[in-house]
Amino acid sequence: MDKAEILAALRAPEGEALFAQARAVRAETKGDGVFFRGLIELSSVCDRDCLYCGMRRSNAAAHRYAMRDDEVVACARLARELGFGTVVLQAGECPALWTRRRVAELVRRVRGETGQHVTLSLGERTEADTAAWREAGAARYLLRFETTDRALFARIHPGAPVGGEHPRLAQLRRMKAQGYAIGGGMMLGLPGQTLESVADDLLTLRELNADMVGLGPYLAHPGTPLGRDKTPSGVPVDVDFTCRCYALARLLLPHANIPSTTALSTLDPANGRLRGLSSGANVFMPNLTPAAYRADYQIYPGKICVVAPQADAIDALRADLATLGLRQVTG
Repeated sequence: MDKAEILAALRAPEGEALFAQARAVRAETKGDGVFFRGLIELSSVCDRDCLYCGMRRSNAAAHRYAMRDDEVVACARLARELGFGTVVLQAGECPALWTRRRVAELVRRVRGETGQHVTLSLGERTEADTAAWREAGAARYLLRFETTDRALFARIHPGAPVGGEHPRLAQLRRMKAQGYAIGGGMMLGLPGQTLESVADDLLTLRELNADMVGLGPYLAHPGTPLGRDKTPSGVPVDVDFTCRCYALARLLLPHANIPSTTALSTLDPANGRLRGLSSGANVFMPNLTPAAYRADYQIYPGKICVVAPQADAIDALRADLATLGLRQVTG
């Protein structure tokens, strides 16, 4: 697909034909399996001041926490008991807290004590950091580039350069060379965003040959500058548009792993995650973060998530899969 074809699909009056095509491609490349990967939100401490995020450094009202390493490993054991094959270790950007050595040791512990594969999502980090974590056994890294529109990226990330290579795309390319399976993606509906830039984002994912795609609707946090910004977006913040982007990502990257995201379920608690699967996604990420911390990982308010360790919640997910002719697989 070229940019004109992507724009035509985004603007079409209905998307069902696109969704059906994406389901057919997923069935051909992924079969009927859906990966369950346990999300562990390590910390809400963040050095960055991104204008959209409730965990931004300047938000004095945010409640901060940081998990202990033993707690993280316990969550990884739970993932094994629930039949997951991978945990995703995610945190606000704080290199002083999640140092190169500490993360490397944590990866070794999770791998050695639980057998879980480890995906990291720790933001922008140095080449030496990511090399050490790859050597320790981390196999995948998720880093949303959020938008390829450099002016918009610089606007929502204070201090980000306007010129030169996009810092997150540069890191993703570097990490692919280090042997990581890389995941990129964007937010949909940012103030000032255009359909043309979303099409560029999707084509960039193909150019990266991304192994994972993380995309979802922008949900405003009222306690942030962007949450108070009334600048209109040229991109809808709704389930249908998000699903169209899932479907296009599946067509552009047939073999990629694409999560049906928490933000989509927040927009549509009853059907969001299934609509994501019906448009080409093939990953669920149940939240394993201990209940004492979970509410404080607040990029946006009102986050809806499937919560472990309630076994009935995981069983309900499996039942939902069955209604679509899909099943849980480990990996």
